[in-house]
Amino acid sequence: MISLKALSSPRPLPTLRRPNPSSASALRVVASAGMASSAVATPIEHIVLIKVRPESAASGAATAMVSAMEALDTQVPGLAYIHAGPVLRLSSPAAEALGPTHLLHSRYATKPDLAAYATHPAHVAVVQGHVLPNALDTTAVDWVNAAPCACPVAPGNVVRLTLAKAREGVETVQILEAVTAATKVAAEIMGIRVSFGESFSPARAKGYQFGMVAVFNSVEELDAVEGNEKVLEARAGIRSRLAEQVVLDFVVGSAGDASAPANL
Repeated sequence: MISLKALSSPRPLPTLRRPNPSSASALRVVASAGMASSAVATPIEHIVLIKVRPESAASGAATAMVSAMEALDTQVPGLAYIHAGPVLRLSSPAAEALGPTHLLHSRYATKPDLAAYATHPAHVAVVQGHVLPNALDTTAVDWVNAAPCACPVAPGNVVRLTLAKAREGVETVQILEAVTAATKVAAEIMGIRVSFGESFSPARAKGYQFGMVAVFNSVEELDAVEGNEKVLEARAGIRSRLAEQVVLDFVVGSAGDASAPANL
């Protein structure tokens, strides 16, 4: 199942162990601990990182691919949200080594909705006609949001994506405990919205077992949180459990060309 997000020319800016499938209920309990919420939102998150061929970016083929992917918003039933676009910046050595230039972020209410998207003729046509000819490499990670609150995304928001592999001997539930603590701190400081969970599509994930998106109102807000001492201290509890992290940032499309905020 290849599901990809839009590609346009990248911006030249600077630059979580294979979990036990039976641990889903445990993850939900962990994610709820210590975080106030009146409801639990559980969208399916679908992320695809794309490394575009340089000639495709130069010729405009990548831009056409982006447009084709964005158009799926009105063609595929069950697609709750979709964003395609360039990576703003690569923020970890693993991200730089992987080298994605573009990404797709989409959301679904259920796993069957994601499966239907993957096989829908419009999506298949975009993959075969636009993505495969223009991509040097792709990486895909899917997860069910284990955070207890909704994580809306609106035009102009800046999103930090983290894909991670656990250290040998570390269980996913331990990572989720650490992530819950760290995101609680960030939410208390600046109201940051997050979605995180265990990947359920290992075949396309290059070994990445955990995904998280954190949504900010601006690059300045993201950078301020990055430099916060309490956040850095909480994050240390996560990094000690990880073998590798892909960390990158992207900007959601402008109000003029993006769909309504995704509140799933």
